[in-house]
Amino acid sequence: MEATPARTAQAAVIVAIDGPSGTGKSSTSKAVAARLGLSYLDTGAQYRAMTWWMISNGVDVEDTAAVATAAAKPVLVSGTDPAAPTITVDGVDAAGPIRTQEVTARVSAVSAVPEVRTLITALQREIAAAAPLGIVVEGRDIGTTVLPDADLKIFLTASPEARAARRSGELTGKEATDVATTRDALIKRDAADSGRKTSPLAKAADAVEVDTTDLTLQQVIECVVTLVEEKRAAR
Repeated sequence: MEATPARTAQAAVIVAIDGPSGTGKSSTSKAVAARLGLSYLDTGAQYRAMTWWMISNGVDVEDTAAVATAAAKPVLVSGTDPAAPTITVDGVDAAGPIRTQEVTARVSAVSAVPEVRTLITALQREIAAAAPLGIVVEGRDIGTTVLPDADLKIFLTASPEARAARRSGELTGKEATDVATTRDALIKRDAADSGRKTSPLAKAADAVEVDTTDLTLQQVIECVVTLVEEKRAAR
């Protein structure tokens, strides 16, 4: 396993926030990064962007060999400003298209392909190394695989019911669905992400677990900010 890239500033801090969908990862990570003046990276958006490109270009996402062959073709660029994170594919803004149910239903299949993970993991490490003051990186395998030497690792959890309610509330219009259906979809994705051979969803042995089921978003943010500040003070 490769070591985490050296930071560009001595005071920089790398924070890895992992966990399944609906635990508050994105909202928490962006808010913490903004509060502490850090960069921000949504690694899930990168896998969604890759999946969207595959679908748009007629690649059968269930064909592992086809996905592996095509993986190096799209150019993914992630903006790391927590106040306005961006993701482009071949220069095209993909922030909207990657959040559709079609992409959501297929992202686990694409994410499980080793060649895809190798390419995107390398990109994630480059972005983390380039963050001048440090970065908050959110995903499913950050603390275990992407940045195993992160200064602070946090694993967010929540009950399936709470996660489903939150995720259903994020969907609007034709993408809206009922909580029960969303819960079933989340559990199915959890199983796929946790069971894949390459970089499965898992809590790092040295991660701090935070159960967000009964916490407000602001409470989760304050908890994580405190953990980061304590880590900084101890260095």
